[in-house]
Amino acid sequence: MSTALPYVEVNPSLTPDAVVIWLHGLGDSGNGFAPIVPQLRLPASMAVRFVFPHAPVRPVTINNGMQMRAWYDIKSLDFNNRADVQGVEESVALVRQLLEDEMAKGISSERIILAGFSQGGVIAYHLGLSFDKPLAGIMALSTYMCEPQKFADRLNDANRTTPVLVAHGLYDEVVPCALGKQAHDVLLENGIPARWREYPMQHNVCMEEIQEISHWLQQRLG
Repeated sequence: MSTALPYVEVNPSLTPDAVVIWLHGLGDSGNGFAPIVPQLRLPASMAVRFVFPHAPVRPVTINNGMQMRAWYDIKSLDFNNRADVQGVEESVALVRQLLEDEMAKGISSERIILAGFSQGGVIAYHLGLSFDKPLAGIMALSTYMCEPQKFADRLNDANRTTPVLVAHGLYDEVVPCALGKQAHDVLLENGIPARWREYPMQHNVCMEEIQEISHWLQQRLG
């Protein structure tokens, strides 16, 4: 069955044996992160396929109900009530189907990395660590955790030892760095092998971070 989520794909020259599914932030699209692939400078011998899905278009409350690509509605600037949990769950189901589709093509779950920036990272946390098959890793970039107090209940044994790369800008004006750190602390409290990286940047990605991501992907999938 094909997934309902459209996506941009960047395929290696060799037949892929690993996949990175990378979720964009609010108002962006899969096209936003696709140009990062050549910047990662992964060795040609690493046959990694990149999938950049487009979030559904929906009205976003804090943006005066404007229609835009969003993984969930944001109803309030209060981070404790920021994520619309029903919307998060709906997007988790859509992205889970993408994971299942890649496995149906013959990719082992242990060769799949789930990555997300900002809103996309919320989905990556929510799905990745509750997924019932072991993943190669999770990348949480400039993001936070929806319902961190319920994290332990959602954690699936299959992903209890899945490495997580957590990266954040010190001057992030959209998702404060402290929220990224809080999510990292929740991971550590639950025994997840998480690596924290912070950069002198705002709510974006910098070259030093891209190099770190490349190094981490080579460790996980090389």
